Amino acid sequence: MLDATPNRLRGDPEAARAPEGRARFRRLPARRLSLAPYLQALPLTLILVFFLLIPMFALVVVSFFDYDSVRIIPAFVFTNYTDVLGSAVTWRTYLNTLRYTVIVWAVTAVIGFTVAYVLAFEIRSRTVQMVLFLICTVPFLTSNIIRMISWIPFLGREGILNTTLLKLHLIRQPLEFLLFSDFAVVLAFAHLYALFMVTPIFNTMMRIDRSLLEAALDGGAGWWRTITHVILPLSKSGIAIGSIFVVTLVMGDFATVRLMSGGQSASVGLMIANQISLLQYPAACANAVVLLLVVLMMIAAILRIVDIRRDL
Repeated sequence: MLDATPNRLRGDPEAARAPEGRARFRRLPARRLSLAPYLQALPLTLILVFFLLIPMFALVVVSFFDYDSVRIIPAFVFTNYTDVLGSAVTWRTYLNTLRYTVIVWAVTAVIGFTVAYVLAFEIRSRTVQMVLFLICTVPFLTSNIIRMISWIPFLGREGILNTTLLKLHLIRQPLEFLLFSDFAVVLAFAHLYALFMVTPIFNTMMRIDRSLLEAALDGGAGWWRTITHVILPLSKSGIAIGSIFVVTLVMGDFATVRLMSGGQSASVGLMIANQISLLQYPAACANAVVLLLVVLMMIAAILRIVDIRRDL
């Protein structure tokens, strides 16, 4: 007499091969695996929520508060934004910050591309490449303030550079523009942030297929055309990433402008720092929100020009 008990109740291995059994065994792991990506992303999501989104939300909320000389008044007013957007001094400060950003970006892009090219294509040994790259990172083991202060005895009126030039009779009097000037600010910015341009460009260049360079040279392209038509287009994702780093850091920096300009120049970050020191927190928050929007628009423009996800 035949047993009418279904195979799936008897634990028959044939049930796993039956259409109904395969569907059942396939659905169960799929439900469990569907939660895996969310569980993996949960720790980072919580960190971003608590340390990024909540502070930014508080920043936006406080930017609409009112204040006087001794207190912050919870109120929904647009006074802080009208003061920011309607002040000629603020506009000049933003333009001056953008000027610093563009100049520093251009300088660091040239330095970063040149150093990365030498490390990636002129140095054949991987060991030497890594050693030289680590040497570039050695100054970053000290703080930014110490590295900035080290320029003062070198660039000062009676500093090392002016003294050397005077002794060599290359100049008749000390050069005044070397310190506490826009030149000193740009020099310090380039010194501080050049590595943020070198690293992504170097990483991008190391992924370039060397056979493409050989094909370009065999085709009679020459050194310059190989750089401009092969290496530069293939390195644009690294340049874009480095540009995002440099633009973001320069736009928000205030210590470099304060120290290296001697108080003769202004930036948005320095203006926000001064407002905080005067306990004008709503005005500082409004300036920070506007600065954030400006930086996001600049980053969006960079990503519009270079599709980093496609190039990487």
